[in-house]
Amino acid sequence: MMNQEARAGLLTDPISLQLGTENLCGCLVRLLSKDPEWLSAKVKFFLPNMDLGSGDQSPDPTQRVIQQLSKLHTQGQSTWQEFIHCVCMELDVPLELEVPLLSIWGHGDGFPRQLDIGEESQPDSQLHPGLKRPHQSCGSSPCPKQFKKQEQELAKRYLQLLRTSAQQRYADRTPRPGQPLAFPQVYIPPILQWSRASAPFDAQEGAVRGDPKAEDGTDVNIRDLFNTKANRGPRVTVLLGKSGMGKTTLAHRLCQKWADGQLDRFQALFLFEFRQLNVITGFLTLPQLLFDLYLRPEAGPEAVFEYLQENANGTLLIFDGLDEVFHPCSSKETAGPEDPASALTLFSRLCRGTLLPGCWVMATSRPGKLPACLPTEVATVHMWGFDGPRVEEYVSRFFSDQPSQEAALAELRADRRLWSMCALPALCRVACLCLYHLLPGSSPGQSAALLPTMTQNYVQMVLTLSPQGFLPAESLLGLGEVALRGLETGKVIFSAGDIPPPVMAFGAALGLMTSFCVCTGPGHQETGYAFTHLSLQEFFAALHLMASPQVDKDTLSQHVTLTSRWVQRSKARLGLTDHLPTFLAGLASCACRPFLSLLARQDEAWVGTKQAAVVQALRKLATRRLTGPKVVELCHCVGETQVPELAGFTAQSLPRQMPFHNFLLTYADLAALTNILGHRDAPIHLDFEGCPLEPRCPEALAGCGQVENLRLAGSKITAQGISHLVQALPLCPQLEEISFRDNQLKDWEVLSIVEVLPCLPRLRKLDLSLSKFSVSTLLSLTNVAVTCPTVRMLQVRKADLIFLLSPPTETATELQGDPDLWGNANQRKEAQRRSLALRLQKCQLGVRDVEVLLAQLREGPHLDEVDLSGNQLEDEGCQLMAEAAPQLHIARKLDLSSNGLSLAGVCRVLSAVSMCRTLAELHVSLLHKTVVLKFAPEPEEQEVIQKRAAFPGSLTFQMPSDPLPCAPRIRLTHCALQAQHLEHLCKALGGSCCLCHLDLSGNALGDKGAALLAQLLPGLGALQSLNLSENDLSLDAVFCLTQCFSTLPWLLHLDFSSESQRVILRGDGRDRDLLPAGSLPEFQAGAQFSGFGQRRISRSFCLRECQLEPLSLSRLCETLEKCPGPLEVKLSCKVLSDQSLETLLHHLPRLPELSLLQLTQMELSPRSPLLLADIFSLCPRVQKVDLRSLHHATLHFRSSEEQEGGCCGFTGCGLSQEHVEPLCWLLSKCEDLSQLDLSANLLGDAGLRCLLECLPQVPISGSLDLSHNGISQESVLCLVETLPSCPRIREASVNLGSKQSFWVHFSRQEEARKTLRLSECSFGPEHVPRLATGLSQALRLTELTLTQCFLGLEQLTILLGLLKWPAGLLTLRVEEPWVGKAGVLTLLEVCAQASGNITEISISETQQQLCIQLEFPHQENPEAMTLRLAHCDLGTHHSLLARQLMETCARLRQLSLSQVNLCEASALLLQSLLLSLSELKHFRLTSSCVSSSALAHLTSGLSHCHHLEELDLSNNQLGEEGTKVLTGALEGKRRLKRLDLSHLPLGGSTLAALTQGLSHMTLLQSLRLSHNQIGDTGAQNLAAVLPGLPELRKIDLSANGIGPAGGARLAECLPLCRHLEELMLGYNALGDPTALGLARGLPRHLRVLHLTSSHLGPEGALSLGQALDGCPHMEEISLAENNLAGGVPHFRLGLPLLRQIDLVSCEIDNQTAKPLTASFVLCPALEEIMLSWNLLGDEAAAELARVLPQMGRLKRMDLEKNRITAYGARLLAEGLAQGSGIQVIRLWNNPIPQDMAQRLQSQEPRLDFAFFDNQPQVPHGT
Repeated sequence: MMNQEARAGLLTDPISLQLGTENLCGCLVRLLSKDPEWLSAKVKFFLPNMDLGSGDQSPDPTQRVIQQLSKLHTQGQSTWQEFIHCVCMELDVPLELEVPLLSIWGHGDGFPRQLDIGEESQPDSQLHPGLKRPHQSCGSSPCPKQFKKQEQELAKRYLQLLRTSAQQRYADRTPRPGQPLAFPQVYIPPILQWSRASAPFDAQEGAVRGDPKAEDGTDVNIRDLFNTKANRGPRVTVLLGKSGMGKTTLAHRLCQKWADGQLDRFQALFLFEFRQLNVITGFLTLPQLLFDLYLRPEAGPEAVFEYLQENANGTLLIFDGLDEVFHPCSSKETAGPEDPASALTLFSRLCRGTLLPGCWVMATSRPGKLPACLPTEVATVHMWGFDGPRVEEYVSRFFSDQPSQEAALAELRADRRLWSMCALPALCRVACLCLYHLLPGSSPGQSAALLPTMTQNYVQMVLTLSPQGFLPAESLLGLGEVALRGLETGKVIFSAGDIPPPVMAFGAALGLMTSFCVCTGPGHQETGYAFTHLSLQEFFAALHLMASPQVDKDTLSQHVTLTSRWVQRSKARLGLTDHLPTFLAGLASCACRPFLSLLARQDEAWVGTKQAAVVQALRKLATRRLTGPKVVELCHCVGETQVPELAGFTAQSLPRQMPFHNFLLTYADLAALTNILGHRDAPIHLDFEGCPLEPRCPEALAGCGQVENLRLAGSKITAQGISHLVQALPLCPQLEEISFRDNQLKDWEVLSIVEVLPCLPRLRKLDLSLSKFSVSTLLSLTNVAVTCPTVRMLQVRKADLIFLLSPPTETATELQGDPDLWGNANQRKEAQRRSLALRLQKCQLGVRDVEVLLAQLREGPHLDEVDLSGNQLEDEGCQLMAEAAPQLHIARKLDLSSNGLSLAGVCRVLSAVSMCRTLAELHVSLLHKTVVLKFAPEPEEQEVIQKRAAFPGSLTFQMPSDPLPCAPRIRLTHCALQAQHLEHLCKALGGSCCLCHLDLSGNALGDKGAALLAQLLPGLGALQSLNLSENDLSLDAVFCLTQCFSTLPWLLHLDFSSESQRVILRGDGRDRDLLPAGSLPEFQAGAQFSGFGQRRISRSFCLRECQLEPLSLSRLCETLEKCPGPLEVKLSCKVLSDQSLETLLHHLPRLPELSLLQLTQMELSPRSPLLLADIFSLCPRVQKVDLRSLHHATLHFRSSEEQEGGCCGFTGCGLSQEHVEPLCWLLSKCEDLSQLDLSANLLGDAGLRCLLECLPQVPISGSLDLSHNGISQESVLCLVETLPSCPRIREASVNLGSKQSFWVHFSRQEEARKTLRLSECSFGPEHVPRLATGLSQALRLTELTLTQCFLGLEQLTILLGLLKWPAGLLTLRVEEPWVGKAGVLTLLEVCAQASGNITEISISETQQQLCIQLEFPHQENPEAMTLRLAHCDLGTHHSLLARQLMETCARLRQLSLSQVNLCEASALLLQSLLLSLSELKHFRLTSSCVSSSALAHLTSGLSHCHHLEELDLSNNQLGEEGTKVLTGALEGKRRLKRLDLSHLPLGGSTLAALTQGLSHMTLLQSLRLSHNQIGDTGAQNLAAVLPGLPELRKIDLSANGIGPAGGARLAECLPLCRHLEELMLGYNALGDPTALGLARGLPRHLRVLHLTSSHLGPEGALSLGQALDGCPHMEEISLAENNLAGGVPHFRLGLPLLRQIDLVSCEIDNQTAKPLTASFVLCPALEEIMLSWNLLGDEAAAELARVLPQMGRLKRMDLEKNRITAYGARLLAEGLAQGSGIQVIRLWNNPIPQDMAQRLQSQEPRLDFAFFDNQPQVPHGT
């Protein structure tokens, strides 16, 4: 305590001398004595932690003032200066006193040192080294009982000290009258909500709330905050709330309530703030944290701490501001628990129970990523602020008088935005403060209009607190600078030196800043200052950024950022700028411009520039792809700006799918979002998955018409939130989908949500999955589903609870597209009828529940599906449902699986559904617990469905001609049925109407049951299938069932597999359910498919995986002898012995109806080919025998109508030389063998020679395949030598290369002309003489081709010289690489060595081919001899060669040079040769390079060839001048019949000469002038000449640049060409006028018409189609690459000889394809249809599939690049299965998945989906 001298020291002379006046200090004391309450408040502000109790209680007021001034003075110069500024600013100080006070004490140089006397000494600040119990000696220590009593007394005194200290701290926090913030400290408890994972066992679900209408002083039920599941170990509660929610206030409130004795479960309570703990840089122990930094015991700290440890469950430690921790702590710690550590580490140890185990820990934090040091079992509580009643209660308490309360509440209720802002407690206080000053003197609504945004609330608060009529700009900017500097450095606590004294005085005067004692370490304390709330610091920082001239636009824009509330891993803590961008955006509002202008002392244009920078920065942010938290923050910012254009731009920039995942959302957040969405035109989908929501959040969605889908999955919505939601949903009628998944809703919550369904007319889906409800609630839900007219499906299964709905508008217009269905009112009513699907799976429903459900369903709509699987219905319940099924009008399925049905119950169910007309299938499997009933539409509904049958995009439609299912399918699988059950079962089945399919697989019938069933089957009517698989049947049972072929007319197919126990009996329908899952049916020739006409169907018997012994085969064949109709038998076993095979073959003649016998997947002996070869003599009906690899054998039998002629194939059977003779002997018994395939055997050269010797006795009339038999050149030469002895051989081809092919083709009679093709035979010089000898003996050989046989120039010369025949013609074609390099001159020299006359020469260097035709014997032409003597100069090599050529080629009639390089020497030789060729008729020089000099020689020679009938000069590399020279050779060619000048540059003069020459060629039959670009002029000139060519049959003018004018002229003249057969005008822009002209006069004999890419339209194409219809000679039409949409030609009369039609890329769609497809049927000779690159879909595919069986000659169809799906491809495959002879259908690049394409192609290889054409190549001669 200060002594009397110290007290009087303020009035002594030294001070007076220092002040410069005696009375200044006395005046200060007298002034402050007038307002002691003000002085006490200031002392408490500047000295927050000093005890001001007994020491200040002097009875003399003056003495109390002197004592308080002394205590202020002892704090140092900075505190004293700030106090003097407060005196001058806040009190009414006379000017004569204010000036000396500020001049002397208001600056640093006037601090009065004399005031230091009497300064209190600080207490001892030594740290405790530790709190272990000190060692005591036996002699000095008291007894343990007494020591324990002392410890308890010390602890009791400390606990009382703790409570007393807290009571003093919270005794009076109300500001003194006269201060700006002198309002009652109103406290209203906010909404607290447990996290679902941490709710206490005995706490109520949802929010923990206090009564907002309770008296002042009451609170929330605070006890529930400390009643969690953690009964042992750490008890940690984390309170999460956004900034301004009141977390710190609640922490202090808890401390205050404890001090008042309301938290009696806690003996000790410690409150720490992390913003203060951050100041401590050293390490602490827990005793130091509790005693040195909080409150030190008076004595015995060791005993006190030990007591706290022993009674830890009565200790509560509160840590406020966990989000403000500077440095994170690791979840793993290596130091000991009692070692010194940082404050956060101590907090971590407390939470984990390693320190003070059993204590209670509570922490407050903003939402975000919590530190890793928190245990996983932490209890989480969400703080949501105020709801409506709390806002009203707060306002009522804030305003003391009734009129003010009513006026304030009226303002808030009238302004929804201000009302929503008051949900934040901190903002609610600001709004009330503003209304307190604005309401007096203002009209209703005027005050709230000044508070539209959060920022303007703060602005109005500043204006309210400022002196009347004066804005302290300098002080405000000073506070802003301090605030911004603190935010940038992460500082929220300031020291006295951080804030200038005038600024501090201003902040303290207006209540904007607060002070408190800060412990920087044990024993070290100082005063700290902070803004009253963090948001206030952010507001002043924003003011500084907007109003300070030192902040430019770029710096300002950098602070307009959006911080995600998802804390990144790299961040140590949450940022301090939650609201800074929001305040900047709010200050950018036009309403703030005058305020900022005054504050910045700038004009409004300057302020507007800064505001525009903020708006522009927000606009840029709106264009980015933002996460959910940033979108919410952006909406807050945009709403604060009050700029409608920015709000509209932001709203339109949001994506349609807007996810908000896993972050906390308040009512204010959703209100800001919906405010922005109000400016949006398009609908939006909001997904709040995993977002904890404030209970009244749904209120913000009311009336937001843009939200179409709303997902609240996992949002932890409470019961109160459900109440708000139920009120808000009816105000959102536009919603189409709502999801409450994973919210664990209870019964009443689910029911309350479902009750609003009628209020949501557009709702399509409601998801309430992962809720908790009872069976009674479930039945209530089913009642809602039945009665609500929009519900289409209710699905409940385990965790799923989903409503699917259909808006009434859709229900009413479902069948609007078909006018035929709207004939009368009844039909309209039927169309509007809805159907309902119920899926109630695993819901624990019993028999009584089913009765309730049935009562509901009988009064409800028609049912689409009812699924009650997984319940507890048992036999009685299943029977009830089955009996009620006909009354319920179930359209698709009733599922009663997994309901405990027994075998006895199966018969009860069967009897119950026996007379149900709509039953389509009943599937019961007791083993798999399956009970499923499927239904077909009512008979009257079938008509409706048939009328609606069309071709939609899905693959599930039925073709109109398909019959709808009407006969039931009964599947009783795995039901343990035995033989004794069959009679009762068949009796129950006999009552079924039209039983279709019966499946009894997986039972225990055995052979006895099969035999009994065979007797009972006739009583079941005409089934389509019977499945007896997996019934332990033997072959005896199969033989018994085989007898049913004769007793059951419907039975057509019997399939038995021994190992897999598959037994299927089928009729003519294809039972697709019997196929493996996911597979498509195989398409067999002879199978019948709906919609494609009917054919006679064979009966088939298939036996697989059985032991086929002779006795079994005999019995089988005897049974099959009685089988009527055509029969196919397929047998499969592992091994078939020779004896068994012989037995089978000997029985074949006794099976007259047998059409096919297949032996597959079995092992046959090497002798089996001989046994099978003998079948032709045993059974003359055998048409084909095919044995492959001794594993697969197929025998086809001819019917009486089919022609004779057998085929035999033994491929890969290991046949060698020893088998040849017996095989040929057996085959010789066959009267007519059309084909014999012995490929892939082991014959070798010896076997082949033997076979060739035996060939004359084998009656082969077709082909012999000996490929892949290991032969060499010896076999080839042997074949050549055999040709004379086999007169019926017409063609032979051998390839000894990689192909290894060897084919011989025969004729029925002796063949006069033979062809031999030898490839890759590698002949050496030693082989040539023998080859020549053999060829010379083959007198009937007319064609010989040697391809890459290694015949060099010398060997070829020798061969030509040795090859001599008595008489005849031989064409020799040599293809060798050296031919392309030798040159024309060398090749002609080779030709000169031939021994016979050469009549034809053809040379192609590119194709490496030389072809000559030899005529024997050699004859001399007298005319040629004369020419030879006249033109040859004897002696030179050239002359000798020319003479030899003239002699050899004297009778040359054809000379063809293609792709050669003609040099001058070659041309000179040709000139000499041409002069001597008097018989030359054909000359071709094409695609060659000819020099100008060579061209002159060639032209000279051609000019003497007056007998030419064909001249082909196309595609040569000539210039216009060269072309002109070459066309000079046309003069005098009056006998010319074919002229080809394609791809030549025909200029004007050249074309004129050509036209003139054509006029003399009256015998011309073919004229080809394509790709010459003659244009309209050339076309018109030709049109003038063409009528003068009476024999013209073919003209090709493609790609000549002819337009409509030239085309019209040609169309006029072409009808005059009466013999014209081929007309090719493609790739000219002719247009419709030309087509119309052609249509008016098509030549009568026209066979080929090509108008590809001729710019034709629908009109021209239709006119051509009408003209072509019925043309008797038309064979080929090409209209490809024309736009024929809607104008594709179709025929009524047909084209009998049409072979090919090309309509590629003509924009043909499904509608156009219908008449076109019908036209194809009228063209019986059609072989190729090209429809690729069009718009054909499944409908067109179906039309094509229907006509395929009727097109017997069709070989190829191209449907590439269309829109055909897998369904259309399957229809095409079914069409192919009707026996069509088509070879390939191209389907590349259609929308068919690759796996489906592979599956379809494996089942129908003729479907080709590859990019390249995979059509198989047909061998020569076939």
